[in-house]
This record gives sequence, structure tokens and C-alpha cells, in this order.
Amino acid sequence: MPKHKSHKGLLKRIKVSASGKVSFHSPNSRHLKSNKTGTAVRSYRRARVLSKSENRMLGKVLNRSLAN
Repeated sequence: MPKHKSHKGLLKRIKVSASGKVSFHSPNSRHLKSNKTGTAVRSYRRARVLSKSENRMLGKVLNRSLAN
């Protein structure tokens, strides 16, 4: 049986903690910020954490178990 490979494009965009939580930075945060509100621009600076349902979905793409 061949080994299952994890999705390399996804691994470059997320960080998985030791407990299995997945953190990532918000999309739409790189450029074209002049038409966005200040509150939205400030919220882009923080790293976000995935929800449980999204963790389950990403676990299938990465072929490993993540935090529930």
C-alpha cells in the first residue's frame, strides 16, 4: 500500500500546535486595505483558530488526527 501524503499547499498556510489546534492568518489581509474598515484591518493581524468541524475536514486532507 502506498503512503498517504499530506497536502503541501495547506501545510504552508497553517500551523498545527502540539495539542492539535490549527491556527492560520485571515485571508484578504495583504493589500487593498483602503476600502476596508479599521476594525476589519486590525482583526486581520491576529492569527485565527479553526473550529471543530473544520478540524475534522482538515484532518482528512492532512491524513492525521487534529484536536476535537
